[in-house]
Amino acid sequence: MQNVLVINCGSSSLKYQLLDMTGETVLAKGLVERIGLEAGRHTMSRPGADDVVDERPIPDHGEAFNLVLAALTDTGHGVIASMDEVHAVGHRVVHAGEKYSGSVIIDQDVVAALEECVPLAPLHNPANITGIQAAQKVMPQVPMVGVFDTAFHQTMPDRAYIYPIPYRLYEECQIRRYGFHGTSHRYVTLRASQMLERKAEELNFICCHLGNGASVAAVQGGDSMDTSMGLTPLEGLMMGTRSGDIDPAIVGYLTRRLDMDLADVEKMLNKESGMLGISGISSDLRDVEQEYAKGNDRARLALEVYGYHIRKYIGSYAVALGRVDAIIFTAGVGEHASLVREWACQGLEAIGAVLDPFKNATRHDESIISKASSRVKIMIVPTNEELMIARDTRDLVLS
Repeated sequence: MQNVLVINCGSSSLKYQLLDMTGETVLAKGLVERIGLEAGRHTMSRPGADDVVDERPIPDHGEAFNLVLAALTDTGHGVIASMDEVHAVGHRVVHAGEKYSGSVIIDQDVVAALEECVPLAPLHNPANITGIQAAQKVMPQVPMVGVFDTAFHQTMPDRAYIYPIPYRLYEECQIRRYGFHGTSHRYVTLRASQMLERKAEELNFICCHLGNGASVAAVQGGDSMDTSMGLTPLEGLMMGTRSGDIDPAIVGYLTRRLDMDLADVEKMLNKESGMLGISGISSDLRDVEQEYAKGNDRARLALEVYGYHIRKYIGSYAVALGRVDAIIFTAGVGEHASLVREWACQGLEAIGAVLDPFKNATRHDESIISKASSRVKIMIVPTNEELMIARDTRDLVLS
């Protein structure tokens, strides 16, 4: 038995999974939400059993961890006998800057490095650090591992990550492309290699992680060569509420024309743009698709812009890689939205990728949805970031 607890902390939430890594099976998973508010909620799910729901005030992440461990070890609905059966903890951390190119065992130097990266991810890293410190307090003897969203993209060449601004800003302020969703991109490219019965080192992939946040990565021989997100997750594809790529002069124009301050513009680009901004309906693609089916023109436009931006990135990365073996769709939208996949693949016959309309319309599980004659495979590969984090944790502290 090798039990690994995977933790993903937000500012007011804690998501977790407990996995037995001897067979890579999920024992339990759950979500603690509304931490710090009057009405907190903890929901735990177990295979083949009803959910366990506990509603009470949860003042901080330390108390959230206590609730999780109490639920996991409860004599009525728990899945382990005691905390001694948690052998390691893996933490998802958003931003490690240039500090780490792989997962690491967490010590004080690692926490200090993450604190240095707070200016690069002010919304995410503080919550991740809080989660680490809360777990260390509750389980001080249990080894812990940090798995970073940015680490996978540290293999990018400098021509891909350097911005065309004064070079001193990279040297002094670490302004460069970092990329995100790295754990997901790494998992699905490894899984796609297995599906194709080839070694990852032999294959070139274009991976489209499409959820409320979205990014595309060019992966060559198992290494990230380029990715659409940049210094922050705002760059790249249009997303649920994020604008993605825009003319940077728009920021200054809005501050002058509409007398908006910088904070208002940043809020608009991060929270009020993308699918929500164009459609005026919702940031949830399912809602927009429903309105499109009713003939709503703004919904049509939002979906067309989304699909167009995806295939622009696919086309540019095909040129950057020189050869593409497969295009991967993953995450909530990528796995389930056949219309998005259809529009994203329009015109990709030019690079040898030919979608099979029937397979695309009927598949949302792990599958190949290109035509048999297609030189470039088009694939659906469900992501599993928690399993990737658990594997790294096992390999570092339990092997």
